[in-house]
Amino acid sequence: MSLESVFYAGQTSVTGGREGRALSTDGALDLPLSTPRELGGAGGPGTNPEQLFAAGHSACFLGAMKLAAAQDKGVLPATTRVTSKVGLGKDAAGNYGLEVELRIAIPGFSREQVQSLVDRAHQTCPYSRAIRGNVDVTLIVED
Repeated sequence: MSLESVFYAGQTSVTGGREGRALSTDGALDLPLSTPRELGGAGGPGTNPEQLFAAGHSACFLGAMKLAAAQDKGVLPATTRVTSKVGLGKDAAGNYGLEVELRIAIPGFSREQVQSLVDRAHQTCPYSRAIRGNVDVTLIVED
């Protein structure tokens, strides 16, 4: 897919890999990185690529749901929550890969209303579109 125009581009640099530091060029992001114990690291105080991906996907998906709600002339409550779990593992061929689980809760909305917004957001969210066909994504509507 080729974009006709780019509205915004975030840019970061990482030094040191999973035991390093992530910095954005605008200075808004400055995070230590640490390898989780489950991956053989010390489990230090820093974040990791899986947590960063989970945060980005959650934020993007919630934005897509807000857009879908606005198209219906609705507004999502401030307590709307998208919780993302990103798993790192190996596939049957021994290649590293990811899997994603998104749990969505919209207080005051029926399960059917939430499911409709989730389905539409999953089609328009740039993260969801980018990983479609490459990463298994499970969408769970919570009460």
